[in-house]
Amino acid sequence: MNRGILLVGCGKMGSALLAGWLSRGIAASDIAIVEPNPVPDLPAGIRLFASAGGIPADFNPALVMLAVKPQVMDAVAPSYSVYAGKNACILSIAAGKTIATLDRLLGGGAAIVRAMPNTPAAVGAGITVCCANAAVTEDQRIFCSDLLEAVGEVAWIGDEGLIDAVTAVSGSGPAYVFWLAECLAAAGEKAGLDAALAARLAHATVSGSGLLMRQSPESPAQLRKNVTSPNGTTQAALDVLMAEDGLQPLMDRAVAAAARRSKELAG
Repeated sequence: MNRGILLVGCGKMGSALLAGWLSRGIAASDIAIVEPNPVPDLPAGIRLFASAGGIPADFNPALVMLAVKPQVMDAVAPSYSVYAGKNACILSIAAGKTIATLDRLLGGGAAIVRAMPNTPAAVGAGITVCCANAAVTEDQRIFCSDLLEAVGEVAWIGDEGLIDAVTAVSGSGPAYVFWLAECLAAAGEKAGLDAALAARLAHATVSGSGLLMRQSPESPAQLRKNVTSPNGTTQAALDVLMAEDGLQPLMDRAVAAAARRSKELAG
């Protein structure tokens, strides 16, 4: 199977993926990029084109990754229908663009994988959830997994309708965590801490706790219990956060709102 990759769009997520591929040992000569803007520090050997029209006619990638913003997908995707017609797998990371929409834009019959990554991919700690249509082969699924695992974990689902919930939990989720750090810092400042120290404590606590959770074999629930002494300070705070009107119902509403918006954006 030809392993050539055509990366369409080299913004933040595209750049993160590119760095991950190169660190995994994928040869620069196997990668081509379409990006109208300058790509800083582009490794030697990677072919760069300003538009699809500049790609040589004899270039036949095994995979085309569409890493452009959803707002421009309708204009961009049809330019790559020629590769779908040559049995390349089309891997899209554009939020809100369904497999059916992509298939229509590509002329029908394309092997399409729709994926939802998240921003921790920038530090190799992301998670991407994928859904494939029936035209995608097992080899193509494995190839997509290999490429996406360069920036974190990969999971597959069979029901594309669940992508909205995935978007609400992991796609938008980093923003919830960052907001938690902001709120924790603000609460510390209200308790009398200097603003700079409160921000430093919140940043280190949230990022350190995330690292501990990632590396520990214990569940989040168990890690929480490990921190909590009976009738201690942590328990006093958790009595507020775990009350009937505490964090869980608030998070339920937040995730539901994000999932609804994801459905709306998908049209």
